[in-house]
Amino acid sequence: MITVMVVDDHSLICAAIVQLLSNLSDVKIIGQASSGEEAVKVAEEKNPNVILMDIKMPGIGGIKAIQKILANNPNIKIIALTAYKNEPLPTSLLKAGVKGFLTKGATLEETIQAIRTVAAGKIYLEPGVAQQLALKSVPGSSSSPLNLLSSRELDVMMKVVNGMNIQVIADKLCVSPKTVNTYRYRLYEKLNIKNDVELTLFAIRYGLLDKEDP
Repeated sequence: MITVMVVDDHSLICAAIVQLLSNLSDVKIIGQASSGEEAVKVAEEKNPNVILMDIKMPGIGGIKAIQKILANNPNIKIIALTAYKNEPLPTSLLKAGVKGFLTKGATLEETIQAIRTVAAGKIYLEPGVAQQLALKSVPGSSSSPLNLLSSRELDVMMKVVNGMNIQVIADKLCVSPKTVNTYRYRLYEKLNIKNDVELTLFAIRYGLLDKEDP
């Protein structure tokens, strides 16, 4: 039996995933969470085999939650579930320790396959993401400038472009506002941009933010 935990800040999405997986004979849902902090706590309490983890969440966010969960228990297999599939997000998540990558447009069959694959100790990547990573290794292929960013810099970037102010980001990451600004200016320098507006446009261009998002 594969024990699974579902993490998503949208209760309807979480309930739908649980309902869809509940009919499987080899899968048992043993926990749910709606924020990064709650995910870390519930994962430690329930010790699931696999976690389906939304990346864009309130609190410390998906990437930081992944790192904390795996620091507590490296045997847990995490499948990232996100609306964004363009680089450098897949690479950043793989570096953070995820064993699977699905977009929220994935079918039930793909989701089940991902759960069974990672539970068996293998990596599962949605086909489009796997193709991106394959092309990235081809000589002469274009490389995203976002690959220059660390996972923490990417985390700060996503919080900035989603409208969080510096104090709120600092509180969520448990650092000082000065440290957040250091990361922010490092982003500007690495990406050759001048302000948060350009940072947001950059995120849209590279598929990290939908145009209709705030």
